[in-house]
Amino acid sequence: MRIFIALALFVLTCNPGFSNNEDWGKTGHRATAEIAEGHLTRKAERAIENLLDGRSLAFVSNYADDIKSDPDFRQFGPWHYVNIDPEADEYDEKKANPKGDLVQAIRKCKEVLTDKEASREDKVFYLKMLVHFMGDLHQPFHVGRGSDRGGNDIQVRWFGDGTNLHRVWDSDMIDSYDMSYTELAENTKELSKTKLDSIRKGGLLDWVYESRGLANDLYGSVEIGEKLGYEYMYERMPMVLEQLQKGGIRLAKVLNEIFG
Repeated sequence: MRIFIALALFVLTCNPGFSNNEDWGKTGHRATAEIAEGHLTRKAERAIENLLDGRSLAFVSNYADDIKSDPDFRQFGPWHYVNIDPEADEYDEKKANPKGDLVQAIRKCKEVLTDKEASREDKVFYLKMLVHFMGDLHQPFHVGRGSDRGGNDIQVRWFGDGTNLHRVWDSDMIDSYDMSYTELAENTKELSKTKLDSIRKGGLLDWVYESRGLANDLYGSVEIGEKLGYEYMYERMPMVLEQLQKGGIRLAKVLNEIFG
């Protein structure tokens, strides 16, 4: 029995194809949420503190992943990503996943949070979900190709261990960087007002297309089975850090719009 349990744990933790559409990992999501805290208006801060009973955005940032193990929340699985037809220039509402996707998810969260008739319970739930989904939006492979499940089916090696391209961007690089979420948040780039305005510019679909463009470029950066390590980390980690920062700034923008 012990041998069976050990083997099962080995498969769950080492099989790179087991997980489907994970995102940033706990550290990345918390970093994005922590960054957002620094860009909130005072009015938004008070509203969020009230809904979360004083807990931080970082504290609730992984809620949407935590509930995946509960069958009652299975319907929210497709909400973590969006796949746009490779031949299409834009997100097509008519061809959108009827079970939901990342675009529909963020819109739903905003709809509930701005609804004066929505219950406090619903507002708390969708606030937690929104914090997470805005992080997902800035992990490029959450706007990747449906044919390879956003890079989940592209097997590579990370410092000798089996993994996949999606997971490299979810957590492998961040884990190898070995900083806490607060360290990541505290060491973001100093940005001018012009740069901040540029990041905040546009809206949901603009940010979707931006992530999609990054994903399309990144697909060409590796070959199946390639051994990735220090060189890939050196070349790509700056983009990871930039996406975490953008995600936090834009999350704050959305929350400021919702709560004033």
